[in-house]
Amino acid sequence: MSTVTPEASLAVNGGPKTVEEFEAKQGGWGLKVGVDEFMALADTWGYSEAAREKMRDILEEEDPYVNPRLTRYYNPRPSRAAMLEEYAREVFGVKYALGVNSGTSALMSAYVACGIGPGTEVIIPAYTFYATAAAVVASKGIPVIAEIDDSFTIDPEDVERKITPRTKAIVPVHMVGVCANMDAIMDIARRHDLVVIEDNAQSCGGKYKDRYLGTIGDMGCFSLSSYEVVGAGEAGLVLTNDEWLYIRATSQHDTAACWRPDRYAKERTPGELFCGQNYRMSEMAGTVNLVQLRRMEAQRVRYNTNLRAILGGLDQFRDTKLRRSNDPDGDVGYMLILAAGSRESASAIADALEAEGVPAGARGTRASRDWHIYSYWEQILEQKTATEEGCPFSCPYYEGPLPDYSEDMCARSADLFDRAVFLSVNQWWTPNDCASVAAAINKVCGFLG
Repeated sequence: MSTVTPEASLAVNGGPKTVEEFEAKQGGWGLKVGVDEFMALADTWGYSEAAREKMRDILEEEDPYVNPRLTRYYNPRPSRAAMLEEYAREVFGVKYALGVNSGTSALMSAYVACGIGPGTEVIIPAYTFYATAAAVVASKGIPVIAEIDDSFTIDPEDVERKITPRTKAIVPVHMVGVCANMDAIMDIARRHDLVVIEDNAQSCGGKYKDRYLGTIGDMGCFSLSSYEVVGAGEAGLVLTNDEWLYIRATSQHDTAACWRPDRYAKERTPGELFCGQNYRMSEMAGTVNLVQLRRMEAQRVRYNTNLRAILGGLDQFRDTKLRRSNDPDGDVGYMLILAAGSRESASAIADALEAEGVPAGARGTRASRDWHIYSYWEQILEQKTATEEGCPFSCPYYEGPLPDYSEDMCARSADLFDRAVFLSVNQWWTPNDCASVAAAINKVCGFLG
């Protein structure tokens, strides 16, 4: 026989509680993240077993029970990703900064925020990492590839030639430490009512006329990764002064809308909420890259000082020319590029510099594949897509014609790639080291260039 509990016995009505206290002292997951995970990080950092044992002994003396989530939302401690965004707003002097999980995610967030989609074209340079182009296609836009000039950044004159009624945006890429000609790019964009999205993956900390790269256009995208001059692991950053573009970028980077004051509320303004992705920055990435970003300016000064010291010691050469800079004072300076007179000369100069003890390299006569060079973007040139429908290249909203994609479509850029000699600059070189590098360049190019 079942017994009906009198209503008055319910705890909600003042009766006794069934469960007064749990014997377990931790939550349902227990201490999910603790010393073991911290020690795994120490192992990843490469600390010896002996050092790790000492660390564990110290850590186990404490019992913090903080249980960090390692995600920025609903975290019991201040979010490192949010702290990175706050610092980025301060140091770059912008209203809005959004941390994401990669440079590609930064591009995707910015492209979608700016309305790149079916029927639109985006002008990008022939020299940039393939992600600049791939993110256009992933956003359902059509990439239009423009020539670079002797600064190894996008050529403003070719940009203007390639504008059509379908053009939505220009993406200048600040390559290997040197800025694009932003005055010319911004002038073209404003005259044609186009959006400018700076790709600053490779020149974080660089400036153009005293303004940080990534803050001049409508939006700026950064890769903060181990492959770039600033960054570690995988992370990215989006900057803008436009509140609406920021709101749309946040929707693309976090379709769960955790960033909103009330994430489950109805849309406040049409276009605020849509089917985005999950590009959120982790607390691990925020922690590490906040440290990286705080070093940015001092690092740029060291690189720039050493690059200018080397350049100041160079002779004039017969055929070999220096890469032109649009603002020498603002260059990051971690790469010195020479343009040799021919492909063969580039190979010979690079080999000779290596023999002299100077780190150098060149494509020259070597047929190496490189996804920083448009002619190897077969996904674009051959219009490869994830599904057989072929969108966006076959999109009915695109009123074409499609760009005439081919390996030789940017012949001037291809010639520059083949004649380029790249010399890595070390930020820690002494003045004597810089003088020695300049002497080696003079010695080699005096004979070969």
